[in-house]
Amino acid sequence: MRQNLFISFLSLFFLLHANVIQARSLPDFTGLVNENSAAVVNISTSAKSTSAAIGGLPPGHSLPDIPEDSPFYEFFKKYFGEVPEGQGPSQERSSLGSGFIISKDGYVITNHHVVIDAEEIIVRLNDRREYVAELIGSDERSDIAVLKIEATDLPTLKLGDSSNLNVGEWVLAIGSPFGFDASVTAGIISAIGRSLPNENYVPFIQTDVAINPGNSGGPLFNLDGEVIGVNSQIYSRTGGFMGLSFAVPVNVVENVYKQLKNKGRVSRGWLGVLIQDVTRELAESFDMDYPHGALIAKVLPDGPAEKAGIEVGDIVVKFNGEIVSFSSDLPPLVGSTLVETTVSVDIIRRSKHKTIQVKISELPTADEVIAENSTIPKRPDENALNVIAKDITKEQRDKLELEDNGVLVESIGTGPAQKAGIREGDIILILNNIKIRDSSHFHELVKELPKGRSIPVLIQRRGGPVFLALKLDE
Repeated sequence: MRQNLFISFLSLFFLLHANVIQARSLPDFTGLVNENSAAVVNISTSAKSTSAAIGGLPPGHSLPDIPEDSPFYEFFKKYFGEVPEGQGPSQERSSLGSGFIISKDGYVITNHHVVIDAEEIIVRLNDRREYVAELIGSDERSDIAVLKIEATDLPTLKLGDSSNLNVGEWVLAIGSPFGFDASVTAGIISAIGRSLPNENYVPFIQTDVAINPGNSGGPLFNLDGEVIGVNSQIYSRTGGFMGLSFAVPVNVVENVYKQLKNKGRVSRGWLGVLIQDVTRELAESFDMDYPHGALIAKVLPDGPAEKAGIEVGDIVVKFNGEIVSFSSDLPPLVGSTLVETTVSVDIIRRSKHKTIQVKISELPTADEVIAENSTIPKRPDENALNVIAKDITKEQRDKLELEDNGVLVESIGTGPAQKAGIREGDIILILNNIKIRDSSHFHELVKELPKGRSIPVLIQRRGGPVFLALKLDE
């Protein structure tokens, strides 16, 4: 009996001891908060325009439905200027966000979407001092804006290095969610180098730190008290936090900050290509051992890539010495390259490795105009792909900005082409690494296609080129 009691006592002792050790291993954020919270600011804006993001929410997100009898109804109406359920925005809209002081003489970093279209920007410090801020510059692509307030000897934050981050390390955010100043939330880095839709030039840091409307523009810290990111976006179906938060890496932020401060705008490197990821099927079709790199789906005319000799079907595996594992790795590398710099680009072309020297140009501000394909009546025809292809007229080529190659898919039946994802209205440009001259040439190429293995086919759909992997059954 005594022996059993002794064993139970030892088990309880070791269990408690283990819990104490585990508790001690968790980080203590109190010192970090005390040292840095004074440099984190609250940003409020007012504007008559209703096109801006609401209350520090990234574009595309909305606030949850709030009934009029809810105690939060007046709060949201006052601070976010929009009340759901058909109430509509007020004429004078207010919004809230966060930011932080980067220099003692009053430069402040926040998000572009926090201050866009604002007629007045108020920066409130931790000690309740308020200043009307001047917008120095704002960059939509990185979602970073720089403000200036007339003050001196201000508390500042130290910038870290986002190139040395590790998934799983602790991070902390300070901001003003829903207007609650100096709110602190913590979590870990969930992923790095995330590419989000329409945000190709920012390799986002993904965290599970609780970020809500009003946190946007606030700093993300590491355990050393260094800013390693600026909280920018959340993934949400309700308008509130759902466990997925995204921050702009501080190395991107610092570069944008310096350019906005010095010249009021941001210039980025431009390669002049449209790219896509290499799937397992495409890797097989290009005789690659495994899928990696960025596949060139289109080379834009008069761009740096065309001038350097890069071709459609090339696979970029290294850019300026940096390995390109996924297609999303390439845009940030190109964008951060100084304009007019010549860099080496390692590619795979027809199963052979090659290095090309490319002089990087500045990214154009206007997006390429995308033309829609027109519907063409069907006519009977037969081939191994079960595709009816038609020659393209000069007027169609001019409208679709095509060169002298390619055929239009007039109709498609069940078969390898349909299985590969080819649709009616697509333009087939290249088949098995050979440019298609016309419909007759297309039928000749189809007859010579190998069976039992994947081959690459380049199509153009709604103005955008994309590679598909096509396989004929043996």
